Amino acid sequence: VFNAKTAELLSHHQVEIKQEFPREGWVEQDPKEILNSVYECVEKTCEKMKQLNINIANIRAIGVTNQRETTVVWDKTTGEPLYNAIVWLDLRTQSTVERLLKRIPGKNKTFSKFKTGLPLSTYFSAVKLRWLLDNVEEIRKAVEDRRAMFGTIDSWLIWSLTGGKNGGIHCTDVTNASRTMLFNIHSLEWDPELCKFFDIPMEILPNVRSSSEVYGLMKICPSRKSGALTGVPISGCLGDQSAALVGQMCFRDGQAKNTYGTGCFLLCNTGQKSVFSEHGLITTIAYKMGRDKPAFYALEGSVAIAGAVVRWLRDNLGIAKTSQEVEKLAADVGTSYGCYFVPAFSGLYAPYWEPSARGIICGLTQFTNKSHIAFAALEAVCFQTREILDAMNKDCGIPLSQLQVDGGMTNNKILMQLQSDILCIPVVKPSMPETTALGAAMAAGAAEGVGVWSLNPGDLTAVTCERFEPQINPEESEYRYARWKKAVMKSMGWETSDSPNGKPK
Repeated sequence: VFNAKTAELLSHHQVEIKQEFPREGWVEQDPKEILNSVYECVEKTCEKMKQLNINIANIRAIGVTNQRETTVVWDKTTGEPLYNAIVWLDLRTQSTVERLLKRIPGKNKTFSKFKTGLPLSTYFSAVKLRWLLDNVEEIRKAVEDRRAMFGTIDSWLIWSLTGGKNGGIHCTDVTNASRTMLFNIHSLEWDPELCKFFDIPMEILPNVRSSSEVYGLMKICPSRKSGALTGVPISGCLGDQSAALVGQMCFRDGQAKNTYGTGCFLLCNTGQKSVFSEHGLITTIAYKMGRDKPAFYALEGSVAIAGAVVRWLRDNLGIAKTSQEVEKLAADVGTSYGCYFVPAFSGLYAPYWEPSARGIICGLTQFTNKSHIAFAALEAVCFQTREILDAMNKDCGIPLSQLQVDGGMTNNKILMQLQSDILCIPVVKPSMPETTALGAAMAAGAAEGVGVWSLNPGDLTAVTCERFEPQINPEESEYRYARWKKAVMKSMGWETSDSPNGKPK
C-alpha cells in the first residue's frame, strides 16, 4: 500500500508461492494458491494498517501486477482452474514449438515479429495454451461446452476478485496481451490469423483493456468471509516488467530499467513507436495509461535465470542455507578464479533464443571451491545483463549512461557492484525496492474515475537512490566478458526433443 502523494510505502505483506516441477523442464503453480495468497496479503496488510492507525477506507484503488506469460484455463461455471498454471519458464512446449515451426515457410522463428514483436518460443502463452488444448481432455471438453476461459494470472485474479462465477470481469491489459503471441501490438486487438495459426478459439480470450481504467469492484470472498476492500475499484493492471518500468518513472524515450527477480528483464522505453530489434531483443507494449491514451512501446531483453540460480545453489546443491549466505560465500573470495557458470536451465532467452542450451560450469580446477562457484553464479547474472545491454545499445543507437535497477536481488551489494564493473557504467538502485508494486499502484491511482495519483512529470516525487560506480579497469571487464561468451557457446545444442524417453542424447 502506497501513499498516492509521496509514493511512500505504507504497509505490505508477502507470501511465498510454491513452484511445482512434475517433470524435468516442467514448472507449474496452483492458481488457487495464488488467489488465496492474494486474499491473505490483502487481509494481513489491512490488519497492519489498522495497527498503524491508518484508516483502510482511505484505500481508493487496487492495482494488479503478475508474472507475464504464465497460463491458466478455468471453468467459468464452477470458477475452478482446469489444470495447474503453466509458468512462463516452463519448457514442455518445445515439441509444440518444433511442430509449429514445420508449418512456417523456411521454419522462420520470427514469422510474426512485426505483428507481435515476439519470436516463436516456449516462453509465450499461445504455445502453452496449445499444449493444454492438445494434452488435457478436461480443457478440450470445457472449450467444446463453452465453459472455458483463458487468461494470464492478471486475468485469473481480476475475474476471481470481481465476483468469479457470479459476474466476474474477464479482461487483461495491453501489456499482458502483448506477451501471448496472439495480439497485434499495432491494432491493439487479438489477431484472427494468429489465433487460426495456433488453432485457439477466440471466445476463450479475455477482453483487452488499457493498463489504467476501472475494470470492476472488489467483491467479498465467500469462502473466507473476508472483505476488507469490498467495493474498492480494481483500476490498474500491468505485467510485472512494465509495472517496474512505470514504478521506476521511465516515462521518457530511452529510459531503461533492469529487474532482477527469478529471471532478469531489461526494458527500454521507445515512446509511441515500436522499434524492432536486429539483435535478438523483443518488442513489447510498455503501458497504455487510459482508454483514450496512446500505447507506449519498449524493447526488452529477457534472461530466464537470475535469482533462480541462487535458489538452485541453495535448494539443489545445498552449498548455502540462505540466499544471503550465497552472497557471503562470493564476498569471501571476491573472484570466480577463472570459473564460469552459464545457468541455461530453461535454454537461453535473449539475445540467443536457443531452447537447446543447458546449464554448464566450466574452467574448474582443483583449486575451485563452492565460494568460487557462488561468485561465478552472481557474475553470470551480470554477464547476461551485459549481453542484453549491448544488444539494446546497438538497436537504440544511444548507449545507456547508467542502469536503473530493482527487484529482490538488488539487495545484494556484491551483485550490484559486480554489475557496475561488468557494464562499465553506474548502476542506480532506488531505496524502495518494490517498484513493480509501485507501478501497479500508480496505474490504479491515475485511472479515470479514481484520479488520486498524478503521472505528470512535475508531480512525480524524486526517489532517493544508491549508486554503484565501476571499480575495475575496462580491460579486465572485457577479458572476463569474452571468456563468458566462450562458455555460452559451449552450453548450446545439448538437448533435442527426439531423444529417447525425453532424456538428453
